[in-house]
Amino acid sequence: MTHQDTTPDTVASKAADSTSGHTGSASAAPAVPAASADPAKWGRVDDQGTVYVRTADGERAVGSWQAGDATEGLAHYARKFDDMLTEVELLETRLDTHAGEPKQALTSAKHIRDGLAEAAVVGDLAALSERVDHVITRAEHAVENAKAEKEQARADAVARKEALAAEAEQIGAEATHWKHAGDRLRAILDEWKTIRGVDRKTDEQLWRRFSKARDAFNRRRGSHFAELDRQRAASKNRKQELVEEAESLTESTDWGPTANRYKQLMADWKAAGRAPRESDEALWQRFRAAQDKFFARRSEAFSERDAEFAENARLKEELLAEAEQIDPSSDLKAAQAHLHRIQERWDEIGKVPRERMRELEGRLRAIGDRVRSASDAQWRRTDPEAQARVDQFRDRVEQFEAQASKARAAGDERRAKKADEQAQQWREWLAAAEQALADR
Repeated sequence: MTHQDTTPDTVASKAADSTSGHTGSASAAPAVPAASADPAKWGRVDDQGTVYVRTADGERAVGSWQAGDATEGLAHYARKFDDMLTEVELLETRLDTHAGEPKQALTSAKHIRDGLAEAAVVGDLAALSERVDHVITRAEHAVENAKAEKEQARADAVARKEALAAEAEQIGAEATHWKHAGDRLRAILDEWKTIRGVDRKTDEQLWRRFSKARDAFNRRRGSHFAELDRQRAASKNRKQELVEEAESLTESTDWGPTANRYKQLMADWKAAGRAPRESDEALWQRFRAAQDKFFARRSEAFSERDAEFAENARLKEELLAEAEQIDPSSDLKAAQAHLHRIQERWDEIGKVPRERMRELEGRLRAIGDRVRSASDAQWRRTDPEAQARVDQFRDRVEQFEAQASKARAAGDERRAKKADEQAQQWREWLAAAEQALADR
């Protein structure tokens, strides 16, 4: 015997296995009993083998069973119903877990609904129809949500690329930290490649902005480093000139001016800026070697000079010891001659250490002052003009005293008194002149 509209039992088995982990749907769905549990509740097989399913509108023939007894035929069509139920449950599971496209789930659910009116199955078709409608409603909502999420994702992607393009434009127009900015542009490009969902037209417009900004940055960076190369070339030439002058001064013995010139050369070196790295280091080594050579020679010369000056100081101390024995009070002319010879020998000895100059010169000057003071005192004592003034003052005193005596003898007391006053004045001047002469 044969039967119509049969489906292998393995289909239902696989479908059931695929939903074994399903724990429910996002919203309450109408319960649909498995028809295979009690197929006689939902249909029958008549004596001719016609299989009927009971619906709200009455019985509907769904097929024919000629392969065995009626119970087996009814069970066969009940299993086909369960297969449809399993397919609906799979659609619910996909919606619950967001597996696959909701649009595809909607299409499948509508296909099942459209086939229910003629489906060759035995089961609770009313409950299954309600369950399918529920799935369709959920799928429609999911389609709308997916569309909204897609639009939001697109808007987010556009916003992100717009932000990246704006950042790139700012870098392209303003950035001067070249390495950091270059690294950032590369990071922007890497992120740009990961952003999906932007429509082609918008994406091309944003890409042109980013590409233009990156080109602007590369041009400015290239211009900067080209100018830097020019500056470093000029710095190299300038430092070459400074090195050559520094090397030309290494044998100079004009210690002070040459040391000052080296100081100025160092300032000029710093002001010259950086040359290319390999040239800069080589030029610096030459420049420093020239400085070191000159200052080493100066240091050696100063050491020799210091030793010479120390010996000169010792010789001058010996002269001072000799000069301090001069006694101008006993023989002034001999003291002056002795001091003159010492001063000549003093000058011949030469320079002493700077820190000893004031001390040694001060001691010699004190000896000279002592000899000059003795000479000045002797001159004052023998000054003829001073003695003449004393004699003149004495004569004037005697003259006025004589006038006073003569007037008093003539009885002219007024003239006598006036002459006494004048004599007294000249007598005071005489005393002062005699005291000055005695003090010399």
